[in-house]
Amino acid sequence: MSSSEKGYLLELKLRREKIADFSEYPFSLPSVANLESLSFHPKVTFLIGENGSGKSTLLEAIAVSLGLNPEGGSRNASFATSNTHSILGDFVYLSRSHKRPRDLYFLRAESFYNVATYMDDKDDPLYSRNVYLSSYGGRSLHEQSHGESFIATMSNRLGGNGVYLFDEPEAALSPSRQLSALAVFHKLVGSGSQLIIATHSPILMAYPDATIYHFSESGIEEVSYEETEHYTITKEFLNKPEKMLKYLLVESEQ
Repeated sequence: MSSSEKGYLLELKLRREKIADFSEYPFSLPSVANLESLSFHPKVTFLIGENGSGKSTLLEAIAVSLGLNPEGGSRNASFATSNTHSILGDFVYLSRSHKRPRDLYFLRAESFYNVATYMDDKDDPLYSRNVYLSSYGGRSLHEQSHGESFIATMSNRLGGNGVYLFDEPEAALSPSRQLSALAVFHKLVGSGSQLIIATHSPILMAYPDATIYHFSESGIEEVSYEETEHYTITKEFLNKPEKMLKYLLVESEQ
């Protein structure tokens, strides 16, 4: 791969020599305990797996290593509503290419409300709220639905030539809005951006020419789209919903 084909972030390495006890969280997570390094796709990298598998924890660590707020936003989002992020960010090293991103942003469904509140609180005589919110479409995100505010942020705030981290964006998006998000992802990739996305959505992870890492009790492994549980279960359910429902509902009654 030539230098022009490389992304801004090349690889994540776990500083295992700095970790005193792998029985303590978050190092006790199998995905972390078995981690040596993880290579990033120059365009899109997906982190998938069950709840609690560590994908969001690792994404948060990447954000912290980039100097981003663990609750989301840009490097300028200097707020903290609660100190709940893990210490994993202090134990990872990001290998980077010679290129430098023009923009960095962490879009996190879990704490996006806090980001929106932070922006509204910027409305004071020393800081023009209208100027600040113009990069988000010029309208308070609290005056929009969760999904609308997500799409507004993705479409307006993310200007390209950046590293963009998304933590379960589908939590705020309907299926049709997820399709809209795919179009935004493609536009960002076309403008020289690199995306790292933690998701459960089989719609989002269908983005072509991407690397998919599956987090499990065995650690982290690269898989194809068709090998993901998200794809196979969704396909099986949509092909035979009556059969799947009958099985599930009968099992729940026993």
